[in-house]
Amino acid sequence: MSTATSTLLDHASDPPSPAPGQEHSPNDLQGITESLQAAVLSDEAHASPVLKRHRDLWFSDGSVVLRAEDTLFRVHMSQLSRKSLFFRHMFDMPPPSQSLGSNADAADSMLEGCPLLTMEDAAEDWINLLHALYDGPWFGNNDRDDFRVVSGILRLSTKYIIDSLRKRALDHLLVAWPSTLKDWDAREDIARIYELETANHRGFRYPSPIAIIDLARENDTPELLPAAFYDLSRYHFHEIYESGEGEPLSQPPLAHTLGASDIQRLTLGKEAALHTITTLIQSMGNGPHRDAVHPTHLSHPRHNRRSSGSVCVSAAACRKDFEELVELATQHYLFDRGRGCCDPLYAAEELGQLKSAEFSECKACARALESWAARERQRIWKMIPSWFRLKP
Repeated sequence: MSTATSTLLDHASDPPSPAPGQEHSPNDLQGITESLQAAVLSDEAHASPVLKRHRDLWFSDGSVVLRAEDTLFRVHMSQLSRKSLFFRHMFDMPPPSQSLGSNADAADSMLEGCPLLTMEDAAEDWINLLHALYDGPWFGNNDRDDFRVVSGILRLSTKYIIDSLRKRALDHLLVAWPSTLKDWDAREDIARIYELETANHRGFRYPSPIAIIDLARENDTPELLPAAFYDLSRYHFHEIYESGEGEPLSQPPLAHTLGASDIQRLTLGKEAALHTITTLIQSMGNGPHRDAVHPTHLSHPRHNRRSSGSVCVSAAACRKDFEELVELATQHYLFDRGRGCCDPLYAAEELGQLKSAEFSECKACARALESWAARERQRIWKMIPSWFRLKP
């Protein structure tokens, strides 16, 4: 109990006498009661949290106790020193002289004969880090629950210079936020399967790209940024800044956690992505069918349009087909704002499949369209860092 509360209780036990001929009014008694309640609540708010030992990470032969929030870990200096350059240097330093502080201070820095270190980190992050140090890291499938584990390990392994563990955590995150188009396509295939199996938005399959951007900035991992910014740019602005309950970006961290420079990058990159959609549609109308060979001796109108697959049998007919495809794509992506309207990689892939080589009358033009789409997707992937003003 604080001195203020004790004093207040003393006064309450011996309230001031009322003026002669008067009694304590109900308002006086109510004021004393409210003051007592406020003092007690203040004491409770400032009370020290109840500390608890972690069940699995309290070793009886441990040589150092770490405190994170209200959780205590008794672990081994040798294990921390072996993996962490930070702790190796810390434990190599001579202990501070007791003459620098009182005996009480020295006692406060020990627990059960072990040095007590207070860590300014989340207890959950320390639980995951210590399990990884003692048992080896075990990472999951890059979903949202897995991200809570891996992100904590990345944060602490960066802060306390545990290079081997940091690399493994980063390599795992790069599976879902990759640096190659091939790996991005594999990631998207997993998201599509998730969407089909669960009927949930595919964005729930992975953590929020905003969380990835925040993590990358916090821990100097720029490798994660291009994929994260691209993923975020696929959402409409109202989904980013006014995300409703049950939407992929509705859970923290929210868009307001992004810095001003990253918001600028997002806006510029999103504009470039939308412009690329328009350019793709125009390019489809002007280019792919010209890649197919048009021999003059096969261009007679009485010739069968079904090609053998190596040459276009009717340039005029195929040109008309492409004009119709351009109209369909313009309606879907630019006017109806249909699926893929903010996703150039998805749009290019879908455009490349509009004339299936298996069913199309002109296999040459269908294959030319597929090749065009593959080249465009490679070109788009290489442009993403510059869209968002990121260093290559």
